[in-house]
Amino acid sequence: MVAQEHPAQLAARRREAGAAISLLGPASLLMLLTLVVPLGFMLRDSLNHFDPSEMMIAAVTPENYLRFFVDPFYRGVLYTTIRVSVIVTVACLACGLPMAWRLARATGRRKPLLVVLTVLPLFIGSTTRTAGWMILFSRGGMLDIVSRGLFGTSPINLMYTEPAVILGIIAINLPFTVLTLQSVFEGIDPQLEEAASSLGAAPSRAFWRIVFPLALPGVLIAAVLCFILCMNAFATPVLLGGPRFQMMAPLLYWAFSGDNNWPFAAALAFILMGTTLGLTGLANVAIPRRYRGGY
Repeated sequence: MVAQEHPAQLAARRREAGAAISLLGPASLLMLLTLVVPLGFMLRDSLNHFDPSEMMIAAVTPENYLRFFVDPFYRGVLYTTIRVSVIVTVACLACGLPMAWRLARATGRRKPLLVVLTVLPLFIGSTTRTAGWMILFSRGGMLDIVSRGLFGTSPINLMYTEPAVILGIIAINLPFTVLTLQSVFEGIDPQLEEAASSLGAAPSRAFWRIVFPLALPGVLIAAVLCFILCMNAFATPVLLGGPRFQMMAPLLYWAFSGDNNWPFAAALAFILMGTTLGLTGLANVAIPRRYRGGY
């Protein structure tokens, strides 16, 4: 027989629920006004017709979406964006995992210094950092001078190439990946590694067999964050990739500001958003179910 709640307890629960709803109300309203409503207007614009003489003509047509998927140029830009995002995400995880684990296990005065060194690049704007990469990668730049002086190689010019864009985005996304993974590793009890070591497991074996499976949901979060940032990267592809290297965010910008084709730009925005959300959902499905509940 199920015991019934006391009326006073039931009233208290209702008051708590009402308080929670009242606290969520302002945030929900702000989200509605700043995100959902603009997305609704943009969705409506993406279904309009574009005419060079009259700009945007009210209509309900899928021609902007069909134009994207029919034209191989636009499909190629989407594939390039996904390829670069996957490469950057894998590289950031490969570099960020050992850095974050070491940072989480650091003690004493060394840990605050390591944290400061990790977040220091975030104090510099991405455009400023990208300008530094331009000086490094260009012909006659620091990399070219050092390689010719030390190794006698031919002139190096990485500017306006895909590797330059990948390296530039890695430099921007890596601190976010490290900080996310650090918080994940700090939530795992170090005594688990000590127990594995006492049983004869090497540190690398203890990490991959014990720490990493427990941290896998957090690793997925870091990967999703890095992937989303890369899919929507703008300044780095423009400055390091140049006009010949196209990714989705710069393409969207030029469709809006250069061609004044607002319906097609709106369609590009939804295609980019849908692709990002879809691939993120697939990544979550790829993680074994037993690891999704947390660590």
